[in-house]
Amino acid sequence: MPDELGRPAPETAGRPTMKDVAAVAGVGLKTVSRVVNGEPGVREETAERVRLAVAQLGFRRNDGARLLRQGRRTGSVGLIVEDVSDPFYSLLNRAVEEVARAHGSLLFTGSSAEDPERERELALAFCARRADGLIIVPTAADHGYLALEMAAGTAVVAVDRPVAGLAADTVLSDNRGGSRTGVEHLLRQGHRRIGYLGDAPGIFTAAERLLGYRQAMAAAGHPVGRNWVSMGTPDPVGIRLALDRMLSGRRPVTALVCGNNRTSVAVLRELGTRQQRPALVGFDDFELADLLATPVTVVAQDPARLGRTAAELLFRRLGGEHGRPQRIELPTRLIPRGSGELTAGP
Repeated sequence: MPDELGRPAPETAGRPTMKDVAAVAGVGLKTVSRVVNGEPGVREETAERVRLAVAQLGFRRNDGARLLRQGRRTGSVGLIVEDVSDPFYSLLNRAVEEVARAHGSLLFTGSSAEDPERERELALAFCARRADGLIIVPTAADHGYLALEMAAGTAVVAVDRPVAGLAADTVLSDNRGGSRTGVEHLLRQGHRRIGYLGDAPGIFTAAERLLGYRQAMAAAGHPVGRNWVSMGTPDPVGIRLALDRMLSGRRPVTALVCGNNRTSVAVLRELGTRQQRPALVGFDDFELADLLATPVTVVAQDPARLGRTAAELLFRRLGGEHGRPQRIELPTRLIPRGSGELTAGP
């Protein structure tokens, strides 16, 4: 089919190139390059022919290749989280995206699913595509594989957890202190037998929150019962068995601390099938927590602030800021709503 200029359109099997645009417009490659890059030196009549050809073919400039040829950044960064469907990471992702957009960069995001090999594949794939920097929620036990990328100029920031085997900037929440705050709140309501349900203990945040729980109990002079702690993936069967242990026997717990939002939801679902109603404090807020029959008291992180702080730190590094790696720890806050204010019985 002829084009708007009366010339036959070239047969292109894939994405149109500058050569295709030049053929349709009847000009040289250099002229097309000047027009699409906004450079002077082209007559308006000729430039208009090039623009018509660009529109007809749907040509898009390869900015990544152009910037690399010029020795400049590619204008893209990568973010690797545990699970993009988790509301916590969705809020973190959105905050990183907004900062990247303000700096004229695109954001590419992937989920590691707590799989170290998948995290490594994603990180190196982003680096292979010349991402200027990476923000990672670490899963792997050793991140030395990124040392060469950092030496080549890729900025790396860890968020939510520190990286192992790599000197990189890190942005965390006060996991240990937040967990202590939740336990201390329950102690003030008269509870002495407080159970804890957390994520897999190999995860940094899970280990820190468990430590905060133990520290608060020890400081109050209350030993932790043998069956009062359960650590692992919050699957329904595991949660049910853990609550069976904690809520039975001569000394059942009267209160629970949940180590993350998914555990809180799983525990609440299981408690809905039981008569017992222990007090409960969850670590991490979650949607509708304030609308339940007994609204859920939580120790809230600020995932948006985590993401924003990590992204701003990344772009400062990309902008030329040097110095030793920073470790920034953001505070948590207790939000009393009802479930954590249930008092202990006699």
